[in-house]
Amino acid sequence: MSLRNGLALLALLLLAACASLPNPPPAPVAPAPAPGAVIAGAAVARIGAPYQFGAADAAGFDCSGLALYAHARAGIAIPRTAAEQQRAARPVPLAQLAPGDLVFFRIRSHHVDHVGVYAGGGRFVHAPRAGLAVSYGELDSGFYRRRFVSAGRFW
Repeated sequence: MSLRNGLALLALLLLAACASLPNPPPAPVAPAPAPGAVIAGAAVARIGAPYQFGAADAAGFDCSGLALYAHARAGIAIPRTAAEQQRAARPVPLAQLAPGDLVFFRIRSHHVDHVGVYAGGGRFVHAPRAGLAVSYGELDSGFYRRRFVSAGRFW
């Protein structure tokens, strides 16, 4: 090998050594949980919290306050009262309920006055009334089945 070829080869090797390595591919990012799962999870996490009329925070909840709180955890703003929530929600057929949907009832009036957050498996999370903590309710129980009005979704 001639001196000229040797110097050229040395120059190429030096240039190659200075070249940067290709960037590794980005690490896979786990998909964000579906909004409905976040909403249902936030409601379930509040089971045992005290009922407090007009409240929507860790100190306590009323039924629509719990729905408001759970949706806020998913970054979704919804109206304050059960009746307003029912009017604003996109209707969902009972057969298509998914965790995070809202279920609406008439308990003490001819208008919607109660709401729960559907958790799946026929159960919903709600703040039933003064003296009772946030808990599960069953859509198939006679009491709630007779008073069920509709279901709706904001996500």
